[in-house]
Order: sequence, then C-alpha cells, then structure tokens
Amino acid sequence: MKKILALLLIVATLPAARAQHREQLTDYVNPMIGTAPGSTPSAQKHGEGGEQYGNVIPSVGLPFAMTQWTPQTRRGETKCEPPYLYRDTIFSGIRATHWLSGSCVPDYGSFTVMPLVGKLRLKNAQAPLVHTREIARPGFYQLTIPGLTIRVTATLRCGIMELTMDHADSLYVLISSNSDKGKGAVSVDQKGGSVSVTNQAFRIYQGAGQPAGFSGHSYTRFSKRPARTGVFAAGKLLGGDQVSNQPGMGSYAGFYLKKGERLMLRIGASFTGAAGAKENLQAELGNQTFESISTRARQTWEQALGSIQITDHDQQKKRIFYTALFHALQMPRLYSDVSGAYPMFSHQYQTARMPAGQAYYDDFSMWDIYRAQLPLLTILYPKLTAQLVQSLIIKGTQGGWMPIFPCWNSYTNEMIGDHVAAFMASAYNKGIRGFNVQQGYALLRQNAFEQPSRENYLNGNGRRALPSYLKYGYIPLEDSVKDAFHQQEQVSRTLEYAYDDYALGTLALALGKKADAAVLHGRSLNYRKVIDPQTGFARGRYADGRWITPFYPDKKVWYITEGTPRQYTFYVPQDIDGLSQLLGGGNRLEQALDSLFQKGEYWHGNEPGHQIPFMYNHTRSPWKTQMVVDSLLKAEYNDQPGGLSGNDDAGQMSAWYVLASLGFYPLDPASTNYELCSPQFSKAEIRLAKGKKLVITCRKTSPRAIYIKSLRINGKLFTGHQITHQLFKDGGTMAFLLGDKP
Repeated sequence: MKKILALLLIVATLPAARAQHREQLTDYVNPMIGTAPGSTPSAQKHGEGGEQYGNVIPSVGLPFAMTQWTPQTRRGETKCEPPYLYRDTIFSGIRATHWLSGSCVPDYGSFTVMPLVGKLRLKNAQAPLVHTREIARPGFYQLTIPGLTIRVTATLRCGIMELTMDHADSLYVLISSNSDKGKGAVSVDQKGGSVSVTNQAFRIYQGAGQPAGFSGHSYTRFSKRPARTGVFAAGKLLGGDQVSNQPGMGSYAGFYLKKGERLMLRIGASFTGAAGAKENLQAELGNQTFESISTRARQTWEQALGSIQITDHDQQKKRIFYTALFHALQMPRLYSDVSGAYPMFSHQYQTARMPAGQAYYDDFSMWDIYRAQLPLLTILYPKLTAQLVQSLIIKGTQGGWMPIFPCWNSYTNEMIGDHVAAFMASAYNKGIRGFNVQQGYALLRQNAFEQPSRENYLNGNGRRALPSYLKYGYIPLEDSVKDAFHQQEQVSRTLEYAYDDYALGTLALALGKKADAAVLHGRSLNYRKVIDPQTGFARGRYADGRWITPFYPDKKVWYITEGTPRQYTFYVPQDIDGLSQLLGGGNRLEQALDSLFQKGEYWHGNEPGHQIPFMYNHTRSPWKTQMVVDSLLKAEYNDQPGGLSGNDDAGQMSAWYVLASLGFYPLDPASTNYELCSPQFSKAEIRLAKGKKLVITCRKTSPRAIYIKSLRINGKLFTGHQITHQLFKDGGTMAFLLGDKP
C-alpha cells in the first residue's frame, strides 16, 4: 500500500484533509457543469459560437493526471470540439483523452473503447446516451446502455474499465485510434489478451501539421482471453493482428459472457512508448480490483477538495464551489512515467528522465491560467508549483527559448503575451523555491530582449512583433504580426507585454539585477502609448503616433484580442494608479468602471477582464468591488450543465469563482497582493503547507448583507483592501462582518 501511495506524486503535495470529516465532498461535484452552452447573462450577451461553452468534460482521473477518461459523444480530434457535449444523445465509447480542459483546441494522442453487445459491427458502433442512466463524480463514471453497464475509474496514468452484462450474450470490445491523420498503429494479441495503440501527435498553431515529436501510447489488458480478435480500418475488417497508418484504425476482441459476468480492462497510458504504458499499468494497477482503485480515486479527490473546507447552509453554492475547485485541479498535465521518463520538449521522439521524486508537466494554457488558476496553486500546493515552474524551465532549456503557451509538448505561440514571466515571478515573489530561478530568468530575459532567427521565429520561439515593440514602445498598426496564429491584435499585445515586462522586472529586482529591473520598469509603462487620454480608451495607433479612426469602443476590432477597446482599457494590473491619472485623475477611473458595468459591456466569459471588478478597490468606492463581485458570483455561475459563462480554459474561469467566493483575488498575480471582496460562505478553512491553516468566517447582519462592515485578521481590526501572500504562509484567521449598506 505504501508503494502504491508513493506513486501519487501530485497527491503527495496536497495538504492533508481531516480524516474524521463526515460529508463526502465529492458528492458536491457535478462534472456536467460546463458541458452545455452557458446560460449566464455574459454568455448570452457576449458569447459567440464555441465561446458560449464551458468546454469541460465529465473527466475521470486524478488531479493533474496524464490521461482523463470520458464518455465520448463526438468522434475525432477536432479543434474546439470536446469529446463530450451534454446535448448529444449518442454514446460512442469511453475515450482516453488529452483534451485541454475547458479549451478551444483539439484533442491529441487519444483512443476510444466501445463495447458492443450481440453482433460485431464497425459501422454505427454506438448506443443511446440517456442522462438518467449516467453517474458522474470525481474519479468515477457509470453508464448503462442496452445490454450492459460500463464503469470507469482511474489512477494518474492508467484507467480501469468494468463491463457487466445484463444478459448472456456476445460482447465485442472495439479499441480505436482517434487520429484524424490516420497516423499510428493498433495491434491485438489474442493469446496474451491485450491491445496496443499508438496515436501520433501533431502540432497546431505555429508549426501546424508538423509531428509533435511524441505519440499517445496505450496498453490494454483484458481480464480474460478473447475468443476472437482482429483489426480494422475505415469501417472494414482486415486480415492479421495489426494495422498502421490508415484512417479509422482499430481492433476488436470478442467474448461470450453470462448474465452478470464482468469483463475488466486495465489500461496503461504513456507519452514515451508501449513499454512506458506497460510499466505504468503494472505500477499503478497491477491486478487490483475495480473497487480498490475506485475507492482510492475517491479518497484522492476527497483529499484534494478537502484542501478547502466550506461550511454553509446553501447546498447549491457548495456544489458550485466544489465543482469549480474540481475543474481548477485538472491542468497542467502530468507527462512523465512512473520511471520519470518523458518526451523531450520540442524534440523528435527523444526521451529524458526526471530525478527521483520529480515530475514533468505540460499543457499550460498560459494566457488564461496565470491570472487565477496558477495563483490558486501557489496557495494550496507550493511544492507542486515549484515542479510546474521547473517543467517550464526544462522546456526552455531543451528547446532553446522559453515557450509562450506550451501545449502538445511543443512551441505553439498561441494567444498573446509572454506570461510565463508572470507565473515565475508570482512563484518566486511568494517565497516558493525548488526551481532553477537563474536559468529561468535567463530564458525569460532572452524572450524580452532578443529576436530569434527567422527559422526559430517561425517555429514559435520568442515574442511576436518584439522589434516593433522595442522600437516604438508599442506595436503599431502597420505591423500585422503575420507570423502568428493570432495575427494583428497590436494594442492587446502591447498591454500584455507591458504587464509581462513589469512581472519580469520584479523578478530581476528580487535577483539583484538592478539594471534589467530599471529597463523593464520603464517598459511596463508602455500601456500609456496605446490608451488614448482624449477618449479614455485603448485604441489602435500608427507608427507616426496617429490614432485609428473611426473608433468604436464597444465593438470587437482586429487590434484587440477577443474583446473590445473598452474592455481592454482596464488591462493595466501593474499600475492602476497610473491608469487612473491617464484617464484624468480624480474619480475618472471609477466612472470608467461604472460605465463598463452599466452598459453591460463587462464580459465574464473571457479572461482579459477578470481583474476588472476588483479595480474598484483602487477608487474612492471599494464597496463597488464587493457589490459587483457578489453579483457576478451569483449570476455567472450555477450548478447546471450551462453553469459557466464561457470556456473554462484549463480551470481559470473556475479558479476565479474559488478565490472570489473566499473573499480575495490576485488582481496583479505577479505580486504578493490579493484584493479583498465579500466572502460567500459562513466559514472556509484553507489547509496550507506545513500543517497550517487559514480560517475565514463571515457573519451577516441580514440575509441581504454583502458589504464589508469590518474585518479582523488574527483578532486585529484591519481597514485596508488588500492582504498579502504572507497570510497564506503563516495561516491565521479572517473574521468578516457584512452589512446591508456600504
């Protein structure tokens, strides 16, 4: 048992949950939240197409697992289409997925297991999906289809599937590669009762279509020997026991089972090879029963969710909270095997090995998660945070440049900004160690000051449009940023580079690099060059200094990323006082914020504005932060399948809820500060590192009370509007008293 528990590298970093706690926190999690179009006001007003969906899946796995297991209602690995949508009525198998939770990217390296009762059929290999016959909770999924019941549970790198017949009949198990390119291989061993699948991964965004340099591998072992096996492709049976590089590749294994008889599938996964998948299977599953693995998965999730213990009579809010926490603990993804082996970053089918006790991670949706999801991890799991930062440094070292948005273990240069700087600064400034900060800083400095070769630039290395940014202090409209998936978007890039320069500057200062810090501080003020003081909005600008005309502050325009000029005007988390002065001083910032919310132009369904409600804390009316945040928590989240305002984006949307509902939020995530707002719960107990805890209590003078009348920290009256990370290192108490009026 001790050896098995030692394999759970992630769980080893989690604060211990109270063993005697009676309620099952996993019962509050509804994995279906976010699997349907958003039903919230923001989703209805601002969402378009896929932006309306939470794009999460009812995943079965452990926190930050290598592979998740999900019911499949959508075939293939299609961009912006998750494997499962709540509205669908056809079930086509259980997918071993590497879907980036809540995203708008394609799956990769996946395969699907579809059981069929009766005759073998390759076409229409599916069954009706009836939601009343589903059970989904963290680490477990069950579905009853005609002829049998399917149950799934998982470990960090493996899955186990149990198929139970409801009458005596033939059972065929189809295992298919989901490669849209028809690349990889499938083989079946009748004598050994096993199936191996290889699904080659390919890059998207920069380098789109090129091999990613690794594959998704799986090794499936049946609990009994099949009576009949074979392979197929494109819906046709083939001779032999293996098939490669053909569309629609798969294998079948036929059994005859009695009523109530069970067939077990133990499945290992790996990114290094079939041997790694077998080794992972043996180490994490062995011959253990479904029940033992399922029990351990539930215990692991109880421990993870128990890092924050909520006490409140409102059961709906607890369902929303614990589902949000569940979604916030999906990514980044474990990439290394139990042996420590992992595919080298931006290499072609080469592997490296992590030191004992360390793990390698990938799939960092960095444009999204540096804002709240990763800061949440710095609070709850500082040891894991160090491993995440070190994984990024390893990528930069192996690839030569720090990646911007590392997914598929490759450079992508997806989205804008250079937000690894914000994450590394956040970790280091909060006292987290255990990573090579000097090496990391050198890589980040290279991004900020140097232009890669043309070949490397096209590969996705370095900041986009850096020469223009360095020359003008902003990216002029003449620079179309053509060598990027997100072309143009010059104003948003400038604003985000200015923030990343600020973040890197704080790291430089902490490391004693004063000259760099001074230069980067100056560049952090570049936001002033793309916010027009006359109109009071972010606005496109030409190289000669002219502002673009005509100008539409509330329309989505090409020089703004996924939003409007009005929305992006507030992306200055590093210098809110300076922004206030640029807008005219006095109460002009407050008026600008009022106008955004009164016009209904705040869009909660996308990340660039997530800090905006907390900016009222920097005006004469901090009570408006309390009012607006309370309203958003109640309106933009619910416990139904449409309960997210937009793409969850690797847990960022969910992490916003977790932090804000507790009463604080990192408006400037690279700093050690958190903005205060009104807690949603009577009591919250946050389990911290080294056995410490922070206990937050909230007493209301009436049911309608939402405004902070007083706050005592460790018994002492506190009158500010920010707390620091030191409170999450030391632990203590926060006692809020809320009233009806500001």
